[in-house]
Amino acid sequence: MLTEIRGLNEECGVFGIWGHPESAQVTYYGLHSLQHRGQEGAGIVVSDGEKLSCVKGEGLVNEVFAGGKLQELHGRAAIGHVRYATAGGGGFENVQPLLFHSQTGSIALAHNGNLVNANALKYQLEGQGSILQTSSDTEVLAHLIKRSGYPLFKDKVKNALSLLKGAYAFLIMTETEMMVALDPNGLRPLSLGMLGDAYVVASETCAFDIIGATYLRDVEPGELLIINDEGLHSERFSLHTQRAICSMEYIYFSRPDSNINGINVHTARKNLGKQLAMEAPVDADVVTGVPDSSISAAIGYAEWAELPYELGLIKNRYVGRTFIQPSQSLREQGVKMKLSPVRGVVEGKRVVMVDDSIVRGTTSRRIIQMLKEAGAKEVHVRISSPPMKNPCFYGIDTSTHEELIASAHSVEEIRQMIGADSLAFLSETGMLDAIGRSYDGETRGQCMACFTGKYPTEIYPDTVLPHEKC
Repeated sequence: MLTEIRGLNEECGVFGIWGHPESAQVTYYGLHSLQHRGQEGAGIVVSDGEKLSCVKGEGLVNEVFAGGKLQELHGRAAIGHVRYATAGGGGFENVQPLLFHSQTGSIALAHNGNLVNANALKYQLEGQGSILQTSSDTEVLAHLIKRSGYPLFKDKVKNALSLLKGAYAFLIMTETEMMVALDPNGLRPLSLGMLGDAYVVASETCAFDIIGATYLRDVEPGELLIINDEGLHSERFSLHTQRAICSMEYIYFSRPDSNINGINVHTARKNLGKQLAMEAPVDADVVTGVPDSSISAAIGYAEWAELPYELGLIKNRYVGRTFIQPSQSLREQGVKMKLSPVRGVVEGKRVVMVDDSIVRGTTSRRIIQMLKEAGAKEVHVRISSPPMKNPCFYGIDTSTHEELIASAHSVEEIRQMIGADSLAFLSETGMLDAIGRSYDGETRGQCMACFTGKYPTEIYPDTVLPHEKC
């Protein structure tokens, strides 16, 4: 898998629209803009007011909806999903949105995030007679809603959500309404906008730009939005909220043209690079970034250090999503297919290589080796985030300490292991200052767990895999 070329993978992206005659087509373009959040599967469910219809499959958005499949979907409301499958969690049955039918109506669910108490809830549900059809956390919500004793559907949903722990941005659709929910910590981004008279919701604001929608506001932690033909209504399913959005959304996951809580991602990354240059200067000739997420930080570093920024690494955008790598030599070749050094830029130069993170260290080592093989005299690595020492249980595929090189090794040990001439990470305070969120408190409304080990929610003993994350 090419996942080894970049160290982290986000789980999913969600998009929803209510009140548009071409809801499926708009959702298709919205999912395209969120494709970076998941490339293993995609799906759309539409409502025509009487029934829910679904098209989904494994692959990229344009692959899943090739051959006129999009024309099969008719209705004025739709929710869509792109996903990245964790180990052992692939398969068509886990592709979202999940669609459930019953005698009292249908329900479709799309989810970005990871429930840390999913296993406990699954054991409880199975003990009560539920038969789970997928390994996805998302299915848990459907069963909890169905088992709730409240008469009104919105109260069933609120009751079910109150039982969930962890990270979740949910889109829930029936024949007659769409509901939007964000966990009490707001760990994943979720925004609300309008396209004409239609309401739209997306994991990132870049989706609004693609379809021509107007951004209204971010969905608040613990908030439940109810959208139907009568308009939009906001309620709370949790009053115990504490903002803790994932720091890696700013550092790595989100597209540079997205805004998160009013902060442009590209600007935040440039500021991270500038802060990094202040904290870790080095005598060098040129600055380059590892495509694509590190480019903004590299530009910021170069500006502050008054060094030229150059494209020292080129990304091959025509490499497929998967690559058979049966041997070590072929795995090495896979990195070279994905990234190529520009000899004319790096040859004979002292190079500052800016990257957003070091996870396992294998990719950094290979890139440094390629730069030196291309003639770089020195390679100084600068990382625009603190060392990632702790696993994430909220929807990123680092679930054990063993996967993280910084968990067991010092900065100097990591430098030697990856073959860099020098190595420096951004400080935790420097990262918070650079991103510039105005929230009070030590973490300023960000989740810092992967750096500090302080998790914003309870972590259950069986949280670590094998359950599928989203």
